Amino acid sequence: MMPRRVPPLVWTILGSSAVTTLGVLPVFLLSSQSVFVREDLGFGETRFGIAVSVFFASAAVTALLGGKLADRLGRRTCTLMSGLLGAAGCFGVALAPTWPALLVALIVTGVANAACQVTSNLTMARAVPVHRQGLGFGVKQAAIPLSIVLSGLAVPLTSDTIGWAGTFVITGTGGVCVALAALRIPVSGPRTTLRAQPDDQPPRGALLLTMGSIALGSAAANSFGAFIASWGFEVGLTPSQAGVLMAVGSGLNILARLLSGHLADRRFGRNLPLVATQMVIGGLCLAAMTLATPAALVPATLVAFAVGWSWPGLLLFAVVRISRDAPAAASGIVQAGAFVGGAAGPAIFGVVAGAAGYRVAWSTAAIAFLLGSAMIMVARRAFVADLIRRPPHRQIGYGGGRHHPRHLTDPQDS
Repeated sequence: MMPRRVPPLVWTILGSSAVTTLGVLPVFLLSSQSVFVREDLGFGETRFGIAVSVFFASAAVTALLGGKLADRLGRRTCTLMSGLLGAAGCFGVALAPTWPALLVALIVTGVANAACQVTSNLTMARAVPVHRQGLGFGVKQAAIPLSIVLSGLAVPLTSDTIGWAGTFVITGTGGVCVALAALRIPVSGPRTTLRAQPDDQPPRGALLLTMGSIALGSAAANSFGAFIASWGFEVGLTPSQAGVLMAVGSGLNILARLLSGHLADRRFGRNLPLVATQMVIGGLCLAAMTLATPAALVPATLVAFAVGWSWPGLLLFAVVRISRDAPAAASGIVQAGAFVGGAAGPAIFGVVAGAAGYRVAWSTAAIAFLLGSAMIMVARRAFVADLIRRPPHRQIGYGGGRHHPRHLTDPQDS
């Protein structure tokens, strides 16, 4: 019996997930191997924190400014550039002899991360059928917790044999593979709508509200991911128990992101209200951390991973779905908010925890989640109002419904 051929759609989604992994893996590798990196290059924790912030800052600026360019360049060119930038940045980190050289390499990897994320979003919007985009975004965003797992495994599996620099060489080689694979993507014809018609651009006000929401949500979620192990030790868990809890939570997070995307494909819209609900649940879980007991921490951690941090793919899917003909530009604005929150959140949490204690820090993170939830609902109202006032050229359904949408944009303008 001949082996069954893997459908092109599967390769497209898995390739997009691989590009996402290439973008985010360097910073997780750097964090998991920070002791070795700091010892070899001779710098302390303060400079390490600056290095990580530089990565996210360069990613945020690139995502904010590069989205429109990605819409014009197309999927093939963007994938090629992402692979080459990722390879250059990772090889640069591996060869960096000093802290300043490491900073330069991390700027390149940050730019590569933004390029990878925007390229993956563009691939989902342009190469994946609409009825499979929810699952596609779920698979894409599941690459992020998977990258955390991979970076953790890198320490015992490779750091002791090939050194921390070797792990970046391997990742950089993955970037070369992505660039080579990009050459197999067909060259798309010219897109007349890319000189995009001003009346069919996504509403900037709603996008900025969404950017603020994901910045707050990412700040809270990344603070949770960065400090939950330390807090678990504080309230009575052993380091091994805290590690197992995080591993199980990451597994649940991956499954939840896939399930959220699959269910999104089975309805017409109402994704942003679900994102808001997930953020509220995340906020309640973080508030439960203030009880400072293992009996509260363990279930709150698992629910926070499984529900409170499972919204990124769903949010990006919702934004791309109603982004009219500028999916990369729209998702770039949203990704910039995620990068800002990812960089600022843990830093602010650490300052608050050091000055006022963990309970105040957890309460602050919970409030950030709740504010993000409120902002996403305001953004949704702005998106819906814009659809009614300015129907897109491509007719879309919104408002939910399992067999048909509750509302359709004006068919005369589709």
